[in-house]
Amino acid sequence: MSSVVRLPRRIYRGAEISRTPKIIDDYDFSSVYQPILSPTHRKLVGYEALVRVRKNNESVSPFTLFEQAEKNNQTPELDRHLLQLHLDNFAASSQAVWLFLNINPGTCIHPEASLEKLALQCQRSGIDPEKVVLELVETASDNPAALLEFILKAKAHGFQIAIDDFGMGDSNFERLWRINPLIVKLDRSLLVNAENNSRARMLLESLVKMIRESGSLVLLEGIENHTQAHIALQTEADLLQGFLFARPSNLKQHEPELTEQALKRIIADSSESSAQDIRDQESYFRLLRFEILEACHSLSRELPFSTACNKLLEVDGVKRCFLLNPQGIQQGNLARANPDIHRGKFNPLYHSAGAQWTHREYFRNALERPQHISSCRPYVGLPDAKRTVTLSTMLPGQQVLCVDIHPDEMFGGQLEFPATL
Repeated sequence: MSSVVRLPRRIYRGAEISRTPKIIDDYDFSSVYQPILSPTHRKLVGYEALVRVRKNNESVSPFTLFEQAEKNNQTPELDRHLLQLHLDNFAASSQAVWLFLNINPGTCIHPEASLEKLALQCQRSGIDPEKVVLELVETASDNPAALLEFILKAKAHGFQIAIDDFGMGDSNFERLWRINPLIVKLDRSLLVNAENNSRARMLLESLVKMIRESGSLVLLEGIENHTQAHIALQTEADLLQGFLFARPSNLKQHEPELTEQALKRIIADSSESSAQDIRDQESYFRLLRFEILEACHSLSRELPFSTACNKLLEVDGVKRCFLLNPQGIQQGNLARANPDIHRGKFNPLYHSAGAQWTHREYFRNALERPQHISSCRPYVGLPDAKRTVTLSTMLPGQQVLCVDIHPDEMFGGQLEFPATL
């Protein structure tokens, strides 16, 4: 959970001196820490420090606090005060874990907020800079060059770098490659969208894979329910964080063993869910294979094409069947599961009799594996512009039976076809 508060951007000048009362004297501050977990190691590997604010015994939102600090040009001073507070409160813990600290971008490039001072703060608290992960929002600085310089100096001092809220606003892969952070925290909206949309889930999985391949660890935060945890685990994200595992608390009140036990239970539940999904998909593939072979036998007995495909078209997810000759030319129109007599949209690609599909992967698969039912990689089908997987197999006389399936309609969009059924 990021505690960075986005405020109107301002260029700080070291010569400016605030004549208003110091904000840090008007509020009571306390630190709370939220665990960060490694599902691979099944243990707690870090804490994110967050601030809790009170005034006259009433809670004050961090946004309100930083908004006032920005207004009075006291954000760097407030940031330094909170960093020292978090470091001091964390110093009492003997755990060998990372401490994640949020820093506002303006503070990073402020002359009074030098890395030497931050390193000195760590030294006074007895914390090696290598245990400290500085969280920054890669898009939130008015001066990207100065921010990059700050990051390079931070690394030279031994601090680790995490990019927070990646994937929102103007997040930029080019900047990410230049910064080369140890950790990239993905914005929670990506996980929420993935929970509700299969295509968003595929994009999240691709994003995690791309970032990991680029050399950074991926942290998924804001995990609040078991569905989100299952998605996070399926993406193979390196680190996890969220209320489902533990809420932010005082370190003296937090029991790492309980948090790790919760993680292990959630991993076990997700593994069982994945195993059941695999069993269900295997049953589906067996049914699909049976009906495709039955259609092939019917065609070998010279039954009309639409009649031969009737039962096959009743299988969930199956949308179309069509037949190609040895030259890849479609024989007749498509046999459809649901004839679209009221399509409502003009599509000159709808009728495809006589079209030549020799360039398609599914045609080549059938030629290369004549004794198998092969599946191609997903692509956008021309008749309906939807993500499609085509299964293909060769018939006697070298004709090719093709079966179009919409995988996003099956198993929550997580249906993964093997190369052959």
